[in-house]
Amino acid sequence: MPKNSKVTQREHSSEHVTESVADLLAHQEPVDYKRSVLNVTGGETWDKQKEGDEDLDAENRPAWNSKLQYILAQIGYSVGLGNVWRFPYLCQKNGGGAYLVPYLVLLIIIGLPLFFLELAVGQRIRRGSIGVWNYICPRLGGIGYASCLVCFFVGLYYNVIIGWSIFYFFKSFQYPLPWSECPIVKNGSVAVVETECERSSATTYFWYRETLDISNSISESGGLNWKMTLCLLMAWSLVGLAMIKGIQSSGKVMYFSSLFPYLVLVCFLVRGLLLRGAVDGIMHMFTPKLDKMLDPQVWREAATQVFFALGLGFGGVIAFSSYNKQDNNCHFDATLVSFINFFTSVLATLVVFAVLGFKANIMNEKCVVENAEKILGYLNTNVLSHDLIPPHVNFSHLTAKDYNEMYRVIMTVKEGHFKELGLDACLLEDELNKSVQGTGLAFIAFTEAMTHFPASPFWSVMFFLMLINLGLGSMIGTMSGITTPIIDTFKVRKEVFTVGCCIFAFVVGLIFVQRSGNYFVTMFDDYSATLPLTVVVILENIAVAWIYGTKKFMQELTEMLGFQPYQFYYYAWKYVSPICMAVLMTASIIQLGVSPPGYSAWIREEAAEKFLFYPTWAMAILISLIILASLPLPLVFILRQFHLVSDGSNALSVTYKKGRMMKDISNLEDNDETRFILSKVPSETPSPMPTHRSYLGPGSNSPMEMSSAPNGRYGSGYLLASTPESEL
Repeated sequence: MPKNSKVTQREHSSEHVTESVADLLAHQEPVDYKRSVLNVTGGETWDKQKEGDEDLDAENRPAWNSKLQYILAQIGYSVGLGNVWRFPYLCQKNGGGAYLVPYLVLLIIIGLPLFFLELAVGQRIRRGSIGVWNYICPRLGGIGYASCLVCFFVGLYYNVIIGWSIFYFFKSFQYPLPWSECPIVKNGSVAVVETECERSSATTYFWYRETLDISNSISESGGLNWKMTLCLLMAWSLVGLAMIKGIQSSGKVMYFSSLFPYLVLVCFLVRGLLLRGAVDGIMHMFTPKLDKMLDPQVWREAATQVFFALGLGFGGVIAFSSYNKQDNNCHFDATLVSFINFFTSVLATLVVFAVLGFKANIMNEKCVVENAEKILGYLNTNVLSHDLIPPHVNFSHLTAKDYNEMYRVIMTVKEGHFKELGLDACLLEDELNKSVQGTGLAFIAFTEAMTHFPASPFWSVMFFLMLINLGLGSMIGTMSGITTPIIDTFKVRKEVFTVGCCIFAFVVGLIFVQRSGNYFVTMFDDYSATLPLTVVVILENIAVAWIYGTKKFMQELTEMLGFQPYQFYYYAWKYVSPICMAVLMTASIIQLGVSPPGYSAWIREEAAEKFLFYPTWAMAILISLIILASLPLPLVFILRQFHLVSDGSNALSVTYKKGRMMKDISNLEDNDETRFILSKVPSETPSPMPTHRSYLGPGSNSPMEMSSAPNGRYGSGYLLASTPESEL
């Protein structure tokens, strides 16, 4: 330090020192800011180079190029495969149009408040999930680690689904589509239809045998399926390329991956409405069954769908929001994304049931033709009398209405022997009531319907390209829930960690591309995320509303947003959401106990699905998944409760670099003597950063409340008015 500086002069003076660090710095002579670092610490020696690196990292935190890019990223993350193949199934199963009522109610009282909460804490603290919950309550810092683990488990199997879509995508570039007809095999000199295909259907056979080459049970590994292994490698390569530069690369990908599915859905809707029978499907879909609204199971499934549709608890929402500016209106973002997600689900439901209505008509006509041939055979062999056939019926142009009339007459006359005839009712309602979801909808029912489309390869290419993009958008958000908090916390190199994470995930994911891999996908989908994520979101809600303080949080939101959020959020965060989530968690635990863990296995010899229970070793894996995902929660609490690990407390660091002031304050007591150093503040400009304090306690003032203290604005003295948002 120069000899003539004011600080040096004061060292040799008996004058009482009352000036703050900021005043002293204001009189400092020009120094080399690249090398100069001023540290005031609680008796600890700080590594200057490390401190400088952290400051530089804070200044250079990536940001979204535009608000549109950010909104598309959140939409791409929240709108995923579940909107296309889960929501329509739940809507059909739980009362048609009546299901929309509990879904909307729960979206408003659970989904929107919790989504807004995650957006707000991410934007406020500007860290990934680990940093956010360490800041709010160090003892609940395990929330961030649990979120990362769940993201890893979900990413493992979710990318396998993208791999399946990639396989179907490349298989779609041929006419006719390879799943449109059963394969012919030679049995000596005779050509016959493949037995497994003949006993099921062409699309079912292609899915289970050609795509998965599935084994009869989870215990029969069968070795790796090399086709699926290559597709999984391609899927992880796509994710790695999209993520390697963080939001600089993934943000650009989102322009296509978020918007393209809407283009495809609109095209499918227009095409679907022009198909014969599409209106039947849509009318069946939205005909409300009001009695279903009184069923608690409907509300439980609606709450679960809301919970997963918005991606709550994964950390992806927080990660994306952390790259926002501090004054961004995250309340508007939460409302917009939540309702876009809902309307996307409704749009997808219209498309699915327009197409399934067309398929139901095709299958119903096929049923009529097959049973009409049986009746003709009975007429020719005098099993049935010609007098039973109405005179206006023409077998060469038999309609479903004529067949139903004929069927009722025969059933009435031959009541005692009717079952022996083996005739089917061929009702359109029965075809429409066949519930399909998940892979059964995308890779069997929908593919079968597309084989009847004119220019079917084109529509197949579009459909599976849409699935790839929906999956990719969700995978980018899921992987951000891992990479952002880890990079923020441990300062690892972004590119190296992303590539390493993708390679490791691919190697572990080989378990899903065995011949029994589909059963492991089912296991992970059913059990790896549901219960741990419910606990995570409950603790997030409690950490903000009851430990950090709802009033304090609302005050900080008011300063950050420039307006006070509705009081509805106060009561939702403090009472409604925790109670609803606790009920959902209890219902999920009861459901796990009532429904024995099992899976639907495809039995090759029977060409049919059969429900099997998990063997003991698979149950051990299942339980381990739940325990491992939840383990960070009690582990971090115990370690920090008994001070076995540091939470960064009792340390004050004041640094300056390149003319910008930074600070790092953790767990300062209200009467800490270092407050004396901070007594004067040269600027009254509000800080764009929250003061870096862990939990202040219910009786303490929030950083916003301190800003009105007579001796200055706490937390803004070392940030110039023009300083951009920095990392904590």
